Order: sequence, then structure tokens, then C-alpha cells
Amino acid sequence: MLPDLPFKSPPLPLPRIIATLLVAVTITCSALAGEFNPTRNIGDVVPAWSGLPGTDGRKHSWEDLADTDAVVVVFTCNDCPYAVDYEERINDLAIHYAGQGERVAVVAINSNQAKSESLEAIQERARARDFRFPYLIDASQELSRTFGALRTPEFFVLDGSRRIVYMGAMDDDTQESLVRHRHVADALEAVLAGRPVELSETAPVGCLIKTARRRDAR
Repeated sequence: MLPDLPFKSPPLPLPRIIATLLVAVTITCSALAGEFNPTRNIGDVVPAWSGLPGTDGRKHSWEDLADTDAVVVVFTCNDCPYAVDYEERINDLAIHYAGQGERVAVVAINSNQAKSESLEAIQERARARDFRFPYLIDASQELSRTFGALRTPEFFVLDGSRRIVYMGAMDDDTQESLVRHRHVADALEAVLAGRPVELSETAPVGCLIKTARRRDAR
């Protein structure tokens, strides 16, 4: 009589191994990224930044926002027609919350790699449009990669713990006269009231952020 031997499963065929690995990678990536964002998900804590030049001649850092209850970060630029169309709306948002005395900060970041997006160019733009919010240069594009931002304009609302509670478009229509739902403002009101954000992610609408690779390929 043969002795009992420990049972060993037969080895999986290579195609099945590959398929299993692909499923695992897909599940992992889905857990890390949102529906429309390749990098970030709702609830992620955004890493701090420092030393970003602003149109006011200062270097800006995360510490500047320490006393705020909510932060709106918008990736924008000078040239994209969508970004230009939203400039007044972004300015109005900053003015509204400054006037309400709420501890809300609005910060615009330019990550585009183009001559028309230089610090001097955005300084001129900020003066011409009387921006009431910090407008910063992300020359290394590290911040846009950190946020997973791909378009201009693209918005992120952060709560007091600097967790992402909303990301995507500012509202539901690029034409202001047709706007019915103001996603960013609704998210801010929820944060300030201590309520959950009902709609936490939408698809951003705008121009692709110009990277060095895309620019060189043209």
C-alpha cells in the first residue's frame, strides 16, 4: 500500500496565470484611482507642497493654508478657451467666500509647459483679470501628477484634513447661463456644514495639460 502523499495542485497554465495577474492589477488600480482620475480617489490625503512661485512674487507652500477649513485647488492656464471662460467664475467663488468670512482658500495652479504660460505671462493675466486668489506655477509638473490632473480647468475640493471630497468640473455646463448645478460650491457648503458631499466626482471638461512630452512630439 502506498503511503499518503501531500496533495499538490497542478500548475496553472501560463495564459491563466497572466489573466489572474491582470485582474489583480486592475483591482489594485481601481482602488487607487477615481472614476475619472487616473491617480486619486475620493478620501485621499493630498501631499503638501512648498516653494511654488506665485503671481504676487512670493513662494507659496501648504503652510499658507493651515488655518483654512476647506481648499479649492484648480488647475488652469492662460490659453485654453475653457479655462479662460471659467476665470470669472473662479474669481467670483474666491470673492464670495472671502466676503462671507468663511475660512476657504481658492488656489489656482498652472502646470502647462508652454512659453505663453510662464510666470511673467500669468502675472500679466492675473493683473488684467484682477484675480483674487493665488495663481501659482508648477514648473516641474509634479503637483499636477500628484493630483492626477489632466485638464484645464480641473477642480479639487479638500476638507480641513486635506482629504479630497470632490474632484472634476466646477459645474454642469461650460456656458454659465446654462448652469444648473454648481458642483464645487455644493461640495464647499457640505464641508463647511459638516455634511457628506453628495456628488463627489464628475468628469473634468477642458484642454489637456501640456506636458514636455506632448510639446516635444508636435
